[in-house]
Amino acid sequence: MRKSSVPATPNIQVIERIFSLIDVLASREEAISLKEISERTGLHPSTTHRILNDLAVGRFVDRPEAGNYRLGMRLLELGNLVKDRLNVRDAAVQPMRELHKLIQQPVNLSVRQGDEIVYVERAFSERSGMQVVRAIGGRAPLHLTSVGKLFLAMDDPQRVRAYSTRTGLSGQTRNSITQLPVLERELSKVRQYGVARDNEELELGVRCMASGIYDDQGKLVAGLSISAPADRLDETWLPKLQMTTQAISYALGYKDSHA
Repeated sequence: MRKSSVPATPNIQVIERIFSLIDVLASREEAISLKEISERTGLHPSTTHRILNDLAVGRFVDRPEAGNYRLGMRLLELGNLVKDRLNVRDAAVQPMRELHKLIQQPVNLSVRQGDEIVYVERAFSERSGMQVVRAIGGRAPLHLTSVGKLFLAMDDPQRVRAYSTRTGLSGQTRNSITQLPVLERELSKVRQYGVARDNEELELGVRCMASGIYDDQGKLVAGLSISAPADRLDETWLPKLQMTTQAISYALGYKDSHA
């Protein structure tokens, strides 16, 4: 028997129609009538009905009442699987390396744990000219580090005062911030400009600048900092740093409401 000359390829038109239907359902929280879905997608009611019923079988679409549809729980289950794979460190490693190639100074990724930040990844080279690089797994007080200040700036005044009381705002260099009013003014600047700095507050001879990384809920989950000898920190690195943290945030599902 002669085989059919029609290639066994997926029906791309059906896939496009499915995407179109899902987009319409995603535009509203409540269920939408078959008539409205049909009108908004430009699909014939019978075609719309058939595809939606097929999607309902797979739980991609729910039918709370006859003739009305909304997105189904299967999409939530799949979304959670994707979200679980979105690890901050995994998303940050390559952008960190690219930033390091541009500036040739150490780039550090850190997260908050209680009253400290913990360094979880870094990109550096022996040629960077700076011997003091925070080891992965190393910790430092929030108020003495640029990334730590990003996290403190997200706290309300009561939490900042509680932090000050718990830690005593102990310092490590002559530049360390050890007074609550000074810290509060510093955090106000962080909120205003969206970036934070460490001016030889953790270690003499080392300055840092930091920008935040946000998840799909808009929550600050990590910070990226550039460390450099105090006399070599270059302000032109700041836009590059911010572009890098923005790219990592987008990879985690963050959506900029100002964009």
